[in-house]
Amino acid sequence: MKKVLGLVVFNCLFTSSVALAQTSLLVVFPPTNYQTSAEKIFFIGTAPTDGQVLINNRPITCSKAGHFSPSFPLQLGENVFQVRYQNQELEIKVTRLSTQPELPHGLGFAKDSLTPGVDIARLPGELICFGAVPPPQATVSVKLANQTIPLSPQPPQAQLPANSSVLTGINQPSTSTTTPRKYQGCTIVSNVADLGQPQFSFTLNGQTITQTGKGRIQILDAAQLTVVEVTATSGVTRTGSSTDYSRLTPLPKGTRATVTAKEGDWLRLDYGAWINSKETKIIPDAVPPQTVISSVGYRQLAGATEMIFPLQMAVPVSVQQSDRTLTLTLYNTTAQTETIRLDDNSLISRLDWQQVTPQQVKYTFNLKNLQQWGYKLRYDNTTMVLTLRHPPHLEHRKRLPLSGIKIVLDPGHGGKESGASGPTGYLEKDVNLTVSKLLRDELVQRGATVMMTREDDRDVSLVERQEMISKEEPAIALSIHYNSLPDDGDAEKTKGFGTFWYHPQSHSPAVFLHNYVVEKLRKPSYGVFWNNLALTRPSIAPSVLLELGFMSNPYEFEEVVNPEEQKKMAKTLADGVTEWFKALK
Repeated sequence: MKKVLGLVVFNCLFTSSVALAQTSLLVVFPPTNYQTSAEKIFFIGTAPTDGQVLINNRPITCSKAGHFSPSFPLQLGENVFQVRYQNQELEIKVTRLSTQPELPHGLGFAKDSLTPGVDIARLPGELICFGAVPPPQATVSVKLANQTIPLSPQPPQAQLPANSSVLTGINQPSTSTTTPRKYQGCTIVSNVADLGQPQFSFTLNGQTITQTGKGRIQILDAAQLTVVEVTATSGVTRTGSSTDYSRLTPLPKGTRATVTAKEGDWLRLDYGAWINSKETKIIPDAVPPQTVISSVGYRQLAGATEMIFPLQMAVPVSVQQSDRTLTLTLYNTTAQTETIRLDDNSLISRLDWQQVTPQQVKYTFNLKNLQQWGYKLRYDNTTMVLTLRHPPHLEHRKRLPLSGIKIVLDPGHGGKESGASGPTGYLEKDVNLTVSKLLRDELVQRGATVMMTREDDRDVSLVERQEMISKEEPAIALSIHYNSLPDDGDAEKTKGFGTFWYHPQSHSPAVFLHNYVVEKLRKPSYGVFWNNLALTRPSIAPSVLLELGFMSNPYEFEEVVNPEEQKKMAKTLADGVTEWFKALK
């Protein structure tokens, strides 16, 4: 035996005296005929403890209970693995897919390499760029209406890792000398026009190949731009024209903005953000939205302050939080503000404003407390309403430490969404629910009012979970999960407690709970992550997602399924929540 990460590791060979109920070989991941672009893959499974498991004739290491998760490199194309235990054998095929453009066997451009690959529209004078991957040494150009744009070979560009790669610690850019060279070129068109589809051509060894691009090119009339209105309750805006780009502050329903560019189904709005057209409707004959703002008022609610911004029309907005400030930015807005009413209250010390640009006004709320408790944006017709929540009211007259505190617990996954799977096939959704119920009971014993997004094995969509948090307006929302890894992670060596947050108001409870659990339970720290997850996104309350351990680690999994360890985790989390609230008094 040998030591790995402080755990005792055995070959999958034991005496029958320590054998468990497992009676046959089981591999729960990967399934056969699995496809991935990763350079390696891990196997999760279990076997009886009185025999040896081999993968492609290589003995693998297991936990005391017979669980395993070794990793193996993958070659491009099909990889066949033989997993054997005594007279049982499983064959699992894993295909590694190439992420690089592949040239056809005959003369032609690489598949899907012509860009733009969707219809685009731009303002006059904006740069329009084209790209293609032809055979080496070709002479390449693109014809757009009456002009021909040469495309030149570009130096190899570093390939950025996926966002998920930070979860494995392998998040450095990579370059490949075998990647086909990409040819690129750009142009500017000053006149309004429908330029049609570009014609890409290359010449090599006296042969010319021409292919029509998929996307049409249109130059918009800046005097007749389309105006759209957000129809979604919370319109998702991004930094670019796909879901790969980062999210920005969602736009409340009713927001109007001018469209200054199009790319496939995506629209660029006048203040720079992109939104999917499916979350909007066109307002015929509307002029570009512009507004002035004069007075700013407020109203005091039980547990919240509402700031009232009367506008002529609903314009785009964004919110930025930092220590002791919250900044609301109104776009396409000019201030005529002379009067602001804001009486002294327990939350806000002062409201400042600034006309940052001719079209952009910032209102900065200086706050009395370091911890923020949530906010909500909405339009009442054309009046912007910003609701700022006050600290929860702790009922000191009661002896229980969490009296007066409402908490939403979200047992992750459920129903058809099973989440990660452990070596025995035990599903994350089930252990999430078990531990969440234990945590609920611990919190209730301390006086908290606890609402759960599910109390049995049922389908609850991410939107429904978010809506419940928004409706309940808890003091804190906790989403309970157990972890796994991307395909190229090291499942055998990666373990520990991880915490995820998104809004700055959630940073304090995320770090506090993380450090508390790691210290009290002597668990490894997987890390604290800023992450734009569905259950960290609610702005109405500090919202934290907790990954209590790894389903994919064969040694930590033994703790995951241990009822006593589950109770210990629930009690420690409840203690941590209690101590965090106590520290804020």
